[in-house]
Amino acid sequence: MESVKGHIVDVVRREIYDGELVIKDGIIAEVKRCELPESETPWPYIMPGFIDAHVHIESSMIVPHKFARIAVSHGTIGVIADPHEIGNVLGIAGIDYMIRSGKEARFNFLFGAPSCVPAVGGDIETCGAVIDAKDTETLMAREDIGFLGEMMNYPGVLNGDKEVMAKIRAALNNGKPVDGHAPGVTGQNRDRYGAAGITTDHECSTLDEGRACIRAGMYVIIREGSAAKDYKLLSPLINESPNMVMLCTDDCHPDDFVRGHINLIVKRALADGYELWDVLKAASVNAQKHYKQNWGLLQEGDPATFITVDNVTPYFRVESTWIRGEEVFNYNSCLPSHHDVEEHILDEDFPNNFVAAPITAADINLDLKPGDTVHVIHASDGSLLTDHDEVVLTGNPLFDSQYPWTGVQKIVVYNRYKPGAKPIVGLVRGFGIKEGAMASSVAHDCHNIVAVGSSDELIVKAINRIVQMQGGQVVVTNEEMLDIPLPIAGLMSPVNGHEIAFRTLCIQEKVRDIGCKMKSPFITMAFMCLPVIPDIKITDRHLMDTKTFTPIY
Repeated sequence: MESVKGHIVDVVRREIYDGELVIKDGIIAEVKRCELPESETPWPYIMPGFIDAHVHIESSMIVPHKFARIAVSHGTIGVIADPHEIGNVLGIAGIDYMIRSGKEARFNFLFGAPSCVPAVGGDIETCGAVIDAKDTETLMAREDIGFLGEMMNYPGVLNGDKEVMAKIRAALNNGKPVDGHAPGVTGQNRDRYGAAGITTDHECSTLDEGRACIRAGMYVIIREGSAAKDYKLLSPLINESPNMVMLCTDDCHPDDFVRGHINLIVKRALADGYELWDVLKAASVNAQKHYKQNWGLLQEGDPATFITVDNVTPYFRVESTWIRGEEVFNYNSCLPSHHDVEEHILDEDFPNNFVAAPITAADINLDLKPGDTVHVIHASDGSLLTDHDEVVLTGNPLFDSQYPWTGVQKIVVYNRYKPGAKPIVGLVRGFGIKEGAMASSVAHDCHNIVAVGSSDELIVKAINRIVQMQGGQVVVTNEEMLDIPLPIAGLMSPVNGHEIAFRTLCIQEKVRDIGCKMKSPFITMAFMCLPVIPDIKITDRHLMDTKTFTPIY
């Protein structure tokens, strides 16, 4: 028997009272109301832990059992994890790798089955694997798969695509929820999308979209990640519809992740004046209810999973995190919080799928001449959406200064899965690189190689370093090169979270040195390749008008 005393924040009864949790075999055996004795240090507040309701762990660039180490320090006790990224590289083998790694941590992982591998069918892009409706049916029957991941092919849903609908039926027939992804979809189309059995969406970026989503019976998962930040516009929903809101990071870069997680959104919501109980519903309760998980809400018979904080104001600090009766994080001590060791066998297992060969400057040549119509991707910091600039040339936008934009540069996407593939070259503005180039094998969602730079020579140098490492991130100048190897599927590193965060800070500082002032330049660049988000994107096969789903070339 073990007990924890403090001010119990009972989100079910919506009250705070002094009490004691009696813990036996990882379960709350009894919740006692009692008077707390005088103490030299203030008694903590005992609260349900936070849940990230939609996250791609791969975006943290660390494996799940090391992701958990960082998460618990921020009061996160569980995540709804869509292994979509590694699924696009390695298929079901990648999903299984994530599940095996997650089992090495005392933490709550609910993994789903990616619904869109590849994200878009046909000849639009090349990925490393295919998960079809038959595979999805097998996955949905598994006990270690809890939901169908975000259905990004919303045109397929609205058009009743046979393969898409079969995947949705496989989930529903097994009693498992289906996550959504339908940016900009409102009105009757939103109602039809929800009526197909899809019950969440994390892509709402306006209040009208969020309200339409809720009217259609869908949860809005408010996203505040490294690149996409929707809290400011969507937060009124916490007050309007507290039962239909969850919180997520979606894609959280390691340097952001070590600083904070869902706790930062909770603090912000409290500072904005939202009621504690509504905020905790969004942060702790609704995800457990929707995904049919009992991860603990401080009730008798619940798992003894909770956090302690020093106060319940916007300035709270997570003091400890408990998972199934074990204290896995304590602010004032160093705990052996997980069962893995630094050189665990999983860290020697680097599954990958990478066959690309080095390229030359001739492979990325663009023949531009006056009179040509060019299509320029306009990227913006803090947004996954892009504007589509269509201009008739009177000169070369890479060099001439008379155009109404500055900093137009080449963006290159290079297929890493198919021998002999040729790069696709486009134009992009918004990165502002002066003298240098950056490249990455993290390129949503197929994770081919993507690069942006100020000259062909430096772009080629950056791409070829990615090829040499078999995956990673790199920034180059004429004088130096910084890189981060990502040997696990070209997406993740075996090192711990703080180490990868430090390396990320170093490489992003070098990106700033070459002129790019974006907060998350690598994440922003990665989403230049995702053809399910408007208005214009580039894949390893085409420059795409993503509003009409048609290739420009």
